[in-house]
Amino acid sequence: MSVKSSSVASRDKNYIGISVSEVDTGAQLVAGLTSTLKPDEALRIRKKIDRHVMPLMCVLFGIQILDKITLGSAAILGMQRATHLTTNEFNWLGTAFYIGYILFEYPQNLALQRFPVGKWISINIFVWAIALACHAACKNFNQLFVVRMLLGVCEGSITAGFLIVGSMFYTRTEQTLRVGYWSMMLGIAQIISGFISFGTLHIHTSGFEPWQWLMVITATMTMILAILFWFLFPDSPTSAWFLAPDERVKALAQENQTGVENKHFKREQMIEALTDPKTWLFALLAALCNVPASLLNQQSLILVSFGFNYLQTTLLSCVPGVIQILTVFTAVWLAARRPNSRAYVGAIYFVPGLLGVLLVNLLPWSNRTGLLAGQFLAGFPVPAFVLSLSWLNSVTAGHTKKVVTNATVLSAYCIGSAVGPLMWKAQYKPRNHIPWAVIGMCDIACPALLFVIRAILVRENRIRDAESVFDVDEYVIERITEDGKRVKVKIDKEFLDLTDRQNRDFRYIL
Repeated sequence: MSVKSSSVASRDKNYIGISVSEVDTGAQLVAGLTSTLKPDEALRIRKKIDRHVMPLMCVLFGIQILDKITLGSAAILGMQRATHLTTNEFNWLGTAFYIGYILFEYPQNLALQRFPVGKWISINIFVWAIALACHAACKNFNQLFVVRMLLGVCEGSITAGFLIVGSMFYTRTEQTLRVGYWSMMLGIAQIISGFISFGTLHIHTSGFEPWQWLMVITATMTMILAILFWFLFPDSPTSAWFLAPDERVKALAQENQTGVENKHFKREQMIEALTDPKTWLFALLAALCNVPASLLNQQSLILVSFGFNYLQTTLLSCVPGVIQILTVFTAVWLAARRPNSRAYVGAIYFVPGLLGVLLVNLLPWSNRTGLLAGQFLAGFPVPAFVLSLSWLNSVTAGHTKKVVTNATVLSAYCIGSAVGPLMWKAQYKPRNHIPWAVIGMCDIACPALLFVIRAILVRENRIRDAESVFDVDEYVIERITEDGKRVKVKIDKEFLDLTDRQNRDFRYIL
């Protein structure tokens, strides 16, 4: 970070002048602030942020998941027959989404840094609503492949945008619960999808099939949300329309050590992100956690193979949604209330997942109840990825480093999600032993990765505790007062846009 040094001032402190372009966008607002925010005031502002930010984030994430799993629902509503898809072509459509996602993940993250976050997300929602509606007009595999890719391109901005917004508005300890809140929409979306599919199955119109109605209905919901996001979703705490000027300052004044944002791309932070071992460990974890996510699109087809009819399948598809709501809620609740427990909590949920894999593979094919129970248990490990997202956001500082780290980890998530659907080949049916074995191996490797990440962060914290380095420098920026005077005001270290490696006061949450 380039700085221009000011004079050495009183006693042993160095006052270092920092260029405004180098610091966090929140620095101008909080510079010179010396008062401590009272707990009741912090709680009031936090609740206000929750009321205006979390509902939109939850609804959007739910719509994103709903749109993603329409492929599996549409398959049993007649799409596979109408568009003449083979089993392998259907699986490639699941992969096509993630091809678009991964190809544009780095550009999406860079755009989220360069442009207002809320506006950029709303533009992407608008385009993906159009892409979703176009599904209904598709007649073959090639056309569906293109619109599925476009869907992935647009939806690649959502999770990355949410991680950035979460680090702007919430402290590191608050982010775990908030990521959990919008992640629970994964389960709610499955339930809603089941009911919408059940309803569209009863729509009988000439020339327009139930699967086409499913696409049009979900596209309409997405389009409405795009409009709401444009007008209601804030770009950052420094400009949030629902916060008064003094509340914006107070929202930024809480201890976080990760800052808000910086619109300038810093090459040195990019290099640090790509050479930081924890970036790649989180990336590997994201990839392996999401290979089993291919069950989302396969869910309905597997249930049909168990012998359930289409009506029963659409309703049974709601059950995994309920399970995921409960598992994600309990996981983030435990992680938020038991300090430094993210790795342990995430690892616990792989136990029932492994049990589910064993049941599906070992029980007789005639035991529909046992096979169904195994199928449902296999979805239990979802909280591990949810916890890893909030954990990653809490242990990464420096806005460019966050952007590059998020892009890397979410690209790895895409790789795992793209590979997953390709496992479910026609020759493996009906037992699908090969894909289930791969899922079982992922369920063993992921807890091990969680513990490795934790051990590395524990070691780094111990190193920093032993350093006993006291920062005697104070940092100042120039501010123009209301009467036009230029004054130098002090800013806290967390608003210098330092990375977690550069800021030795930074301690990793476990």
